[in-house]
Amino acid sequence: MDTASALLVAGLVIFVGLVGFIAFIIFIKYFNLWLQAFSTRAGVSMMSLIAMSFRKVNARAIVESKIMAVQAGLPRIPTQAYEAHFLAQGNVRRVVQALIVAHRAKIDLDWDTATAIDLAGRNVLEAVQTSVDPKVIDCPDQRRGGRQTLDGVAKNGIQLKARARVTVRTNLSQLIGGATEETIIARVGEGIVAAIGACESHKLVLANPMLIAKAVLDKSLDSQTAFEIVSIDIADIEPGDNIGARLQADQAEADVRVARAHAEERRARAVAQEQEMKALTAENRAKVVLAEAQVPLALADAYRQGRLRAVAS
Repeated sequence: MDTASALLVAGLVIFVGLVGFIAFIIFIKYFNLWLQAFSTRAGVSMMSLIAMSFRKVNARAIVESKIMAVQAGLPRIPTQAYEAHFLAQGNVRRVVQALIVAHRAKIDLDWDTATAIDLAGRNVLEAVQTSVDPKVIDCPDQRRGGRQTLDGVAKNGIQLKARARVTVRTNLSQLIGGATEETIIARVGEGIVAAIGACESHKLVLANPMLIAKAVLDKSLDSQTAFEIVSIDIADIEPGDNIGARLQADQAEADVRVARAHAEERRARAVAQEQEMKALTAENRAKVVLAEAQVPLALADAYRQGRLRAVAS
């Protein structure tokens, strides 16, 4: 064997050894994950784990999520689906946890819907948990709007200040594109104010606050929202100011101001007319004085022309 062949064989041996060493390092790196997936029947091969490293996929997150899904009895989901959601900047672990909660609670939620909700920026796990365990929303919410009560006025003019608690659960079918909690709070607040305004007397509402709660529930305020209203409870209601009397007093005061303005206008018109008459009188007097001044001149002119003679007494 010549020198060139020896060098070629040596190089080939070194290359094969290097490749084997790298393969051994990779095998050692992913062996624990592969063994964990194999023992739990997760169905993740060693080649898939190696390929994940080239695709910049967190193999541990994929394997652990798939193990959770298999152990929870979820339908088989291909490993490529986990990788695709991870590469789309989705939270694979949270999606799997949401699917497990939905599966245990017998809620209809599939992989495509869960990943779509997650990629839309919603917390899919929290949404499923809220669907299982409804949450309570304060209306009004002081943390959002700053108001402490919902103020409505009955037909008899008495103001009522109310606070409500709205129990909602997530409507998974409308979670994507559905309105959020702010819309629920706004609609319920508007409904309570309108229901108070429709009552003939504030006493009816104080005697039975559920009248306004029932009126609000009948309006289907949760349509096109991400939630379903379970119940509306009036936590507190108390009378406020007599808005009707205040408005009547304000109107009476405004009427007095208008009447005073009209009277002042008539007085000013009368004063102006009086001044005009005085000016006209002065003008007429001046004309009389001018006319009287012309009499001596006319007499003198008549004497000069001989049209008038003096009569001896």
